[in-house]
Amino acid sequence: MSQYKIDAGTGQHIGDRAEQQDRVAIFGAPNAPGYMMAVLADGMGGRLGGALAADQLITTAKQLFADFAPASDTVEQLLHDIASETHTIIKLAGVTSDKEPHTTMVALVLAPNGVATWGHVGDSRLYRFKGPDFVEHTVDHSYVEKLIGEGKLTRDEAQSHPLASVLVNAIGSKVGDPLVSIARYTGLKAGDMFLLCSDGFWPYFTHVEMGAAIAANKPRDAAEMLIAQARLRAVGINADNCTFAIVKLV
Repeated sequence: MSQYKIDAGTGQHIGDRAEQQDRVAIFGAPNAPGYMMAVLADGMGGRLGGALAADQLITTAKQLFADFAPASDTVEQLLHDIASETHTIIKLAGVTSDKEPHTTMVALVLAPNGVATWGHVGDSRLYRFKGPDFVEHTVDHSYVEKLIGEGKLTRDEAQSHPLASVLVNAIGSKVGDPLVSIARYTGLKAGDMFLLCSDGFWPYFTHVEMGAAIAANKPRDAAEMLIAQARLRAVGINADNCTFAIVKLV
């Protein structure tokens, strides 16, 4: 197994909004030495509602990861359980609330056997890099991505589509239970990098810019640079909350 050390950090800015409804966290598992999780939530649902939904996702993820036992549990099931339990709690809270809270999710788990597993719901993304080179990113659960998949819309047309921000899959949604898209990568080694981010971050950067900034800097320094640049590029746009987590293997 390749030996590596994990260097990680987070970045966050409220943007031009009145409230920060994104949440992000990185933590270990008490019962699973060598495992780590990074998780990000982009809450939606009006004043305070989105923040409550995002808070619940982080709380649920931390609680379930604390109980995670590699001998009997799988990471894939863990990610499904995080989304499912959060969805149930949010729906129960919504019975007595008019906020209709819901949230996206993107979560990454690194295991000591060199396997990375991630899951997402909505349009918060995970990007994977080898050094500064972009490899892949998750596909949004959005209306325009659905149209692209059906051949009814080109990617260029999607960028200016009036329903570009509409999700077809979210945690807490009244439409139905969330569907978690799962992916994995084996053979982790030094130089592998991951970026988890909300949709208030990724529209402002190319894959090349992301990879270069993260590869050349420590996570904290990269976070400061990326937030500063995002704010410059968002002038006059009424920018959304901007949140991300960087995980580097060094």
